[in-house]
Amino acid sequence: MNKKFFTLPKERQQSILNAGYQVFSRNSYKKSPVGEIAAIAGISKSLLFYYFRNKQDLYLFLWENCLRITSQYMNASGCYSKQDLFEMIYCGMQAKMHLLYQYPDLGAFAIQAFYEKDPDVCPAIHASYEQYKNTDAKDALENLDPSQFIEGIDIRMMYREMYLAAEGYLWEMLHKEELDYNKMEQDLLELTAFWKKIYSRKK
Repeated sequence: MNKKFFTLPKERQQSILNAGYQVFSRNSYKKSPVGEIAAIAGISKSLLFYYFRNKQDLYLFLWENCLRITSQYMNASGCYSKQDLFEMIYCGMQAKMHLLYQYPDLGAFAIQAFYEKDPDVCPAIHASYEQYKNTDAKDALENLDPSQFIEGIDIRMMYREMYLAAEGYLWEMLHKEELDYNKMEQDLLELTAFWKKIYSRKK
C-alpha cells in the first residue's frame, strides 16, 4: 500500500473505504470489480491502484481496517470496563451501531470476508482474526462476579449466546433498505432487559 493514501483528506479516505466495503460486501473476492469501487469512490481505477498495489492489497487493507476501527469503537465505548455483563453487551452493540453509521457496509463486508475461501486472501484474514478475537472481551469476562447470575450458569456460554444473537440481529438489520437506528437501539434495550430477567440471580 502507498502511504500517500493517508495524506488524503479524511473524507476522501472514507469515501474510498466505503466504496470498497460496499462492493466487496456484495460479491465474492474474485467477482468484485475494482473498477466499480473506483467509480463509486469518484476516482479513476489507475489512481486507486496508485494507493493500493493491487486488488489483494486493497482487500486485506479493508479487512485490517475493519478489525482495527471495530476494536477502537468498542474500547472507546467503555463496554469492556462494565461490571454488568448485560450493560457490556448493550454498550458494545451501541458502539457497533455508531460504527455502521460511519461505514454502512462494514458489517456485511466483515462477514463476507470471514467466510471468503479464495486462497489469495483467506489465510491472511484468518491469521489476523485470531490476533484480534475476543482479547478484550476475554479479560472483561474473567473480571465478572459470578454471584450476579443464576447458580450454575456457564458465563462464557451465556455470553456467547447473547453475542451471537446480537450479531445476528445486526446482520438482519443490515439487509434492510435503510437502517433505523432509533428502532435498533430500542430493540437492543428490550433484548438486554430480557436476558437480564432470565439470567440474573433473583434478589
